[in-house]
Amino acid sequence: MQDRIRRLNDAPVRENARYVLYWSQMNRRARVNQALERAIEVGNERRLPVLFYEGLTCTYPHANDRLHTFILDGVPETAKQCKERGIGYAFYLRRRKSDANDVLYRLAADAAMVVTDDYPTFIAAGHNASVPGKIRVAFEAVDASCIVPMNRHEKRNYGAYTIRPKIRKMLPEYLRPITEQSVGHRWRGAPPGDFHTNVSERNVAELVASCEIDHSVPPSLSYRGGQVEAERHLEYFLRENLRRYARERNEPASHATSNMSPYLHFGAISSLDVALRVKDHAARHHFIADEFLEELIVRRELAFNFARFTARQDSLDALPEWCRTTMREHAEDARGHVYTAKQMEAAETYDPLWNATQKELLLRGKIHGYYRMYWGKKMIEWSKTYEDALELMIRLHDVYALDGRDPNTYTNILWCFGLHDRPWGTRPVFGSLRYMSFEGMKRKTNVGAYMEEIAELERTGRDRWRLAGGNQPAAGSHPALHD
Repeated sequence: MQDRIRRLNDAPVRENARYVLYWSQMNRRARVNQALERAIEVGNERRLPVLFYEGLTCTYPHANDRLHTFILDGVPETAKQCKERGIGYAFYLRRRKSDANDVLYRLAADAAMVVTDDYPTFIAAGHNASVPGKIRVAFEAVDASCIVPMNRHEKRNYGAYTIRPKIRKMLPEYLRPITEQSVGHRWRGAPPGDFHTNVSERNVAELVASCEIDHSVPPSLSYRGGQVEAERHLEYFLRENLRRYARERNEPASHATSNMSPYLHFGAISSLDVALRVKDHAARHHFIADEFLEELIVRRELAFNFARFTARQDSLDALPEWCRTTMREHAEDARGHVYTAKQMEAAETYDPLWNATQKELLLRGKIHGYYRMYWGKKMIEWSKTYEDALELMIRLHDVYALDGRDPNTYTNILWCFGLHDRPWGTRPVFGSLRYMSFEGMKRKTNVGAYMEEIAELERTGRDRWRLAGGNQPAAGSHPALHD
């Protein structure tokens, strides 16, 4: 456990405290969560109960119905699991900007220690830099996102080929189930204070509607949030897709991928849990799952490593020198087509495949990984500058993607500009950056089936790709993209 922990201030553990506080920022789950286990460990040592606190504010950039709904979907199950384990649970929905913004500090005032998630991007990274100095109690951040802890890497790795042997060497130490501790002192009574928001499956829509956020971005047509849905997706993947993943993962119309990225991002499920169950399933059914585990562990943790050791993940300055050099050399190249950000956001280009990928983002809240590469490459080609393309890619993910604001997001976007890639043959606009074309996609994938699927999704508001027994939003819950 110690190699997962970062002490973020020098304040002492508080004596005569009421509880140990776990502040769940990113790993919104009560099972297979090393950060929560650390809080329980301290609570048992101090003979104190543990309080699990999570919040959702209206003030994060691009706060909207889609992201709020996905997070709130998971609250009832987390509360239930905390109760089963004897852990206190408090949830604060800050609905309006005028509402209180000091709940964490009030809770910390009665805590022996605050334990939170060690996470290298977005709001969590900012909080972990600014909050510890403002509270007078010990503050620890624990890595519950990676299988091999981020702390085990001393510097940035510049490609999968450099981090892979390091991870493989350490993996036997970490790719094993964690021991969930019994809670020595169970939580008694209600959550402290008057801020707690009761969330149920029935009142999620009402709560979202009451928030001072962007109501023009509706919930996903395809994904509901929370641990139950994460489990459903994983079980379906194991049963139906894992065996064919290596062969069909780059064929979007085949739906052979796991679709776990939104659930991993919001911490509804642990990558360790996914990896162990994939490995076990493959062993029991006598096939190899190395391709999936490469993506889940090596590639994903390369992204976390990049984010941990890179000050600005949203900047072209984070790229290797060869990428920046070739872009400088081709910055003035003529673009065959230039679209405005508004046109691209509305999926109004000449390219029917690209339009379909953008509509998938608008409707589902996620783009298939292989087509997302194409999506990004064409935006480079159609933007006035490389900086404009990067800014738009990030904003569209921030607004619409359920797996946005993630280390993987920034890494995958910057891959379009050469990160974790190599130089290719020189061509206009791209220089020596890798190029992807519509004709190439036609040769390699069934673009017709994919475009037909997205057209039907837009037309009907129902996703014909669904999990067996999965919950689908009601027809018409998402307005058509075009009147």
